[in-house]
Amino acid sequence: MSVRRRVLGNLRAVLAPVAAGMGVMAAAAAVLVPTLAGGAGAGGGGAGRAATPVVTHPAYGPGTASGTSPAAGCTSRNAAESLRPSSDEGPAVARIKERGQLVVGVDQNTYRWGYRDPATGKLAGFDIDLARAIATDILGPDAKVVFKAVPTDQRIPALQKRRVDMVVRTMTINCARKKLVAFSTSYFQGGQQVLAPKASAVKAFDDSLRGKRVCTAAGSTGEAELAARPHGAKVLTVPNQLDCLVRLQLGQADAVVTDNALAAAQAAQDPAVELKGRPFTDEPYGVAMNEADTDLVRRVNKVLDDYRAGGAPDGPWMRAYRKWLKADLPDISGPPSPEYSD
Repeated sequence: MSVRRRVLGNLRAVLAPVAAGMGVMAAAAAVLVPTLAGGAGAGGGGAGRAATPVVTHPAYGPGTASGTSPAAGCTSRNAAESLRPSSDEGPAVARIKERGQLVVGVDQNTYRWGYRDPATGKLAGFDIDLARAIATDILGPDAKVVFKAVPTDQRIPALQKRRVDMVVRTMTINCARKKLVAFSTSYFQGGQQVLAPKASAVKAFDDSLRGKRVCTAAGSTGEAELAARPHGAKVLTVPNQLDCLVRLQLGQADAVVTDNALAAAQAAQDPAVELKGRPFTDEPYGVAMNEADTDLVRRVNKVLDDYRAGGAPDGPWMRAYRKWLKADLPDISGPPSPEYSD
């Protein structure tokens, strides 16, 4: 059996519990409910391919910014700015407390970030730890979290339609998205990069992609970058980034464009692939919320201030980094510093 076929078999074994676990899971005061796809209700499961999202801008959707929108005056330099932290309770926080649970859109198949651990059957990862910390701050030590698996291209619709209170899913903060949803301050800094087989002629995000089949997730910043600068590539879009790794392994794609943090996790799953070139964008990850929930944005920023703990080695952020990310991203000295717009 070839190395690639053996790795693919191992990956399928890892993903089998993920695919089987689309129902409800209750463990340690947390439940996972079915995947959100277009047209799925708050408690219903989306079967098959995700429906067309309500946003139609390439990767993000139509702009709705006005002079009072957080996106007004947004540039690449200030995109990561958010509202100053506060523990004051407003309508969004009150709604969560009255319901008695926090509903969070997450990934359940991205290794290290948000995935179903096949050994335990539980969700785990850097984003999952952060979501639990937010829930604990709002609801107390016995906080109940409802995790909803949200495809990449359904993150914004899920927030707009209030199917979730927030999305904690390696979601990049940028001006196009800030026209549609609100963001916390950045909790991680990544960058778009190319993933390809080690023996590939693809060298980076450049003309070595010409004529190649390049996979990226619909609704991702990778899709936007390829739309702007395709380098002669044939672009293939899928609902989730992990689908690209499977396409790569099956020989249905020649390369993947995704965040380097996600690509590093995928390379950890498959030793036949590697990161190519260098990151070619800045990708600050933030917690996304409905644009009307300004009190929740401020509360999450308060949690993030505590979570960063000034980058202290024994702080929650650094502990989570060492546990989940350091093996694949070893050169990070601490969390990104918060930036505020008010």
